[in-house]
Amino acid sequence: MTDSGRHQPALRLTRADLDALPNYVPGRSPADLARELGLPEAIKLASNEVPYGPLPGVVEAVTEAAISAHRYPDMGVVALRDALAQRYGVDADRVATGCGSVALAEHLVRATCLPGDEVLYSWRSFEAYPIIAATSGATSVRVPNDAGHGHDLAAMAAAVTDRTRVILVCNPNNPTGTALRRAELDRFLDAVPDDVLVVIDEAYREFVTDPEVPDGLDYLDRPNVAVLRTLSKAWGLAGLRIGWLVAQPAVAAAIRKVVTPFSASAAAQAGALAALAQATEMERRCALVVAERDRVTEALRKFVPDVPTSEANFVWLPLGDRAVAFGKACEARGVIVRPFAGDGVRVTIGTPAENDAFLAAAEAALA
Repeated sequence: MTDSGRHQPALRLTRADLDALPNYVPGRSPADLARELGLPEAIKLASNEVPYGPLPGVVEAVTEAAISAHRYPDMGVVALRDALAQRYGVDADRVATGCGSVALAEHLVRATCLPGDEVLYSWRSFEAYPIIAATSGATSVRVPNDAGHGHDLAAMAAAVTDRTRVILVCNPNNPTGTALRRAELDRFLDAVPDDVLVVIDEAYREFVTDPEVPDGLDYLDRPNVAVLRTLSKAWGLAGLRIGWLVAQPAVAAAIRKVVTPFSASAAAQAGALAALAQATEMERRCALVVAERDRVTEALRKFVPDVPTSEANFVWLPLGDRAVAFGKACEARGVIVRPFAGDGVRVTIGTPAENDAFLAAAEAALA
């Protein structure tokens, strides 16, 4: 190739429609912020992690699995699928696992949608949903949240067309924390055509305390319902990436067919099995998070009265155009939160000391 040829503008090698797609935004590094501010440490409340470390036995199980890191893991994830099936009272042939529940959502859309098919979801909801739809060649149909910052199920049902293939229902909703109750979800599922897959995304199920918020697994008698769960949140395995779904056997089999081979590492499988053996400790930690969630919500409502009730491990401040400025004000005080420009700010519940630091930063920013 000539020198002049090397400097020719490159031909486009990727899809042009992806240019308009927003990047998924991870939480900022607290170490970087601490260095920037000259602080001994900063607090990260932007990524919906639990603050108490791995559950007992997880580190030991992962360490033992690392001894065989030169070997491929069990591609069928048989032991973990069996453990999940036993714990949740479902047949193992209805369970599929993947690299987090978000990866399984991606696989579900790929397995159901062709270009031009529609993926319907509430907005604002999980920020990965538009990315998942676009990368699968599907069309996003976003239905605005209702006045209470939750899913407007009546509007979602009305938005279903003959091109709708998947409906993503995030319950509790990320990032607003709002949750759907049984009666309204029942009416919605009755209204959805049988040939549309309804995916109930329950990444935060373990933090739900409202008895009227249904368990998605109760709907598995409906053939067009799939339920997503994760071990990243309450079970403390965010760094290992294990998610699972339950659906009709044919749907679960299709997902197992398209999952990236060996994407559930041996360390992740071992850590997940160890974590599942610590259900009592997981529940104790969730109770600590819930108590702090309620305390933080009550404190925030003194400054932002319409903070919605959360059923997750985070709270939502509907600050609208003030969201980005609020996020910067918190960072200036060493607390990292997650602003969504023009909508609001999501704040993960941390330890009591971390939450106190956030509340002090919030009061300074809002007063």
